[in-house]
Amino acid sequence: MTTTTEQFADVSATTLLRFATAGSVDDGKSTLVGRLLHDSKSILTDQLEAVEQASLKRGQEAPDLALLTDGLRAEREQGITIDVAYRYFATARRRFILADTPGHVQYTRNMVTGASTAELAVVLVDARNGVVEQTRRHAAVAALLRVPHVVLAVNKMDLVDYAEPVFASIAEEFTAYAASLGVPEITAIPISALAGDNVVEPSAHMDWYGGPTVLEHLETVPVSHDLTACHARFPVQYVIRPQSAEHPDYRGYAGQIAAGVFRVGESVAVLPSGRTTTITGIDALGESVDIAWAPQSVTLRLADDIDISRGDLIAPADDSPAVTQDVEATVCHVADQPLSVGQRVLIKHTTRTVKAIVKDIPSRLTLDDLSQHPAPGQLVANDIGRVVVRTAEPLALDAYADSRRTGSFLLIDPADGTTLSAGMAGASFAAVAEAAAPAADDDTEWDF
Repeated sequence: MTTTTEQFADVSATTLLRFATAGSVDDGKSTLVGRLLHDSKSILTDQLEAVEQASLKRGQEAPDLALLTDGLRAEREQGITIDVAYRYFATARRRFILADTPGHVQYTRNMVTGASTAELAVVLVDARNGVVEQTRRHAAVAALLRVPHVVLAVNKMDLVDYAEPVFASIAEEFTAYAASLGVPEITAIPISALAGDNVVEPSAHMDWYGGPTVLEHLETVPVSHDLTACHARFPVQYVIRPQSAEHPDYRGYAGQIAAGVFRVGESVAVLPSGRTTTITGIDALGESVDIAWAPQSVTLRLADDIDISRGDLIAPADDSPAVTQDVEATVCHVADQPLSVGQRVLIKHTTRTVKAIVKDIPSRLTLDDLSQHPAPGQLVANDIGRVVVRTAEPLALDAYADSRRTGSFLLIDPADGTTLSAGMAGASFAAVAEAAAPAADDDTEWDF
């Protein structure tokens, strides 16, 4: 069976939305998630009964919907590490994958995981407290990760008498801050997750608000799935050579398409070597197809016998990323141990892992005023900063602004495999002018 371009067009019209929630401690994030699941009829009967019984034992007349996520808190108390809790639900208009991220400042690193694949981020703010440092941190992470849509959910409006001026002031401050970071679209919604105002159903207490509810916005926000517009990238994960009687000369390169579309007959380049060849066949699920697209897992067959191994990148010959050993990027440091200038690390980019050294840390971002603190020397947990990394072998890196999959990487401790930092190659914020970073000095003792 051969895959047709019509089938490809059908897949590109999917109605799946990936979104992440973020908020400071006690901003009501768990209650919002519970309210979304409850009011959209996405909770099983036995789950709701368990919440009702637990609420009654606490002396609460109404179900405490925050208890739907309390299992995660209990797991943390038992010493189990959880990065992100993924929840799946659907309405008649769209399917959703929700990445529920912790709110405490020490878990900011987990928002990087949850928002890295998100197309929308919901940032909660307590109407009584307004925009706080953690709110700015969440906005900065969303901007760095190029999340195209951000929703500001001003929660607990019931505790400020549903006052429009309170909402307007918070929305104005946050919108100005997020816009200065380059966030392309910001939607502010006043809500009470506890009472259900403007979460799924419109609020009867805020007739001054004429915008959508949270769920209405999630159902209608435009989501781009035009895979043909992406730069095609195929990181090789495994080389298949059965050398059997049935397939004596078969040589295929297996992996998951990171972005874009590949077609039989297309001229491609293999990086970092730069050798060019032609795709002669594509195998998907045991069948030959003419076309394949992200995020399908396929095997490519090429016209020439080129030395290709795990970690190599296959891309269109006329649209290949630059190959470099000098990586300039913004990183969010996620480890408890600091990242220092001169530190030797591993850099994991798609399926390729190479040795590297941190040549320079030009600046660290100050979230209060978005200024750059020059030459900090090191980054500690939850810091966001610019780094210059020199790799032992060339990497085929896109700018993160062009490709979230092939413009991202991890810095790893070679001693124990601990993830140190999550990196985004190229410029940081879309609309923020970076201070000129000092050039890294030549290292005469460099031995790569």
